[in-house]
Amino acid sequence: MSINKPILWNFYRGASWRVRLALSLKKIDFEYKSVNIDKGEQFSKEYEKINPNNEIPTLQIDGYNLSQTMPIIEYLDETRSSEPRLLPADSYHRCKARSIAEIINSGMQPYQKIVKRLGKELGEEEKTKRLEMSTKKTLKAIEAILAETSGIYCIGDGITIADIFLVPAVYTTRLQKINLNEYPNILKVIDRLDQLPEVIRTHPKNQVDFQPN
Repeated sequence: MSINKPILWNFYRGASWRVRLALSLKKIDFEYKSVNIDKGEQFSKEYEKINPNNEIPTLQIDGYNLSQTMPIIEYLDETRSSEPRLLPADSYHRCKARSIAEIINSGMQPYQKIVKRLGKELGEEEKTKRLEMSTKKTLKAIEAILAETSGIYCIGDGITIADIFLVPAVYTTRLQKINLNEYPNILKVIDRLDQLPEVIRTHPKNQVDFQPN
């Protein structure tokens, strides 16, 4: 296993926050490498050698180049036994934690990316309407799971991969000015997560490449 400090190629916003948060929770020190997707830096020849799919984030760790946030976080949990364990030991709870993460990862995020890219064709009003519809559908599905599984956090009283995915998703929701009072279980969990030093430290506004809107 390499003793070199891991390198995270990422951007201050978006899915990169998930990996920053996982690294912070696992107390893994890493080097922050900014890839400005607004300027198309993910398509540079240098970065393409690291990630041929030209996506962020990429985590260089243990001599490997790891991509996609779900498998990156699972790799960290499987290779670093330190608490918290991001994937619950109980099979049912592990399934539910992954379900919440996937609702966000495979449902909410891809659809919203497409809508944003079609923004000019759809018009601002229709774009906003579709984004809000997608977000509320995601929140409703997560709220239903949390009604059964939540304690202090999404799955009982331990932080899991579900919480890691929920934090950036709710951040996006707040940017859309969606009222979270309709989702009391989400609000209860996120209020506690927002107070964690790891969440504060990895927040987009606290990154070196942060750009105010």
